[in-house]
Amino acid sequence: MGRKKIKRATGKRRIGGSDFHFGDEVRYIQLRAAERDGRWVEVRSLVLFSTETGDAWVLDPEEHLAARVARDGDPEDLYFEETETQFSIGWKGKYRIEGDAFVYIDDNAGRVITILGYPVRRIAAFGQGLRG
Repeated sequence: MGRKKIKRATGKRRIGGSDFHFGDEVRYIQLRAAERDGRWVEVRSLVLFSTETGDAWVLDPEEHLAARVARDGDPEDLYFEETETQFSIGWKGKYRIEGDAFVYIDDNAGRVITILGYPVRRIAAFGQGLRG
């Protein structure tokens, strides 16, 4: 299980402020998934999204890291540590975009899952914006 420390920076953020907590954002996206409400949240270089099918994910498009945080409306555990200045995520796997498909590679089980219907163009565009 890979961990990447994400430092909170001063300056521009899509979500931020002194009261920002990563755990709150994860719970928010899990609740949206439970309501089957498709949402998109950007937290610095990370993306959290929920779908109308009840799935929710946290992605690091720079490193192609992924962790599912809800499946079919039910929340899934995500290990993370958070301090006042940074947070660290226990990533569960990696992902890639192949055409219209979101392909997830589970680090623990070694399974490869292909999912259609996710906002893959938006994921790819966000990742390109970070690199561009």
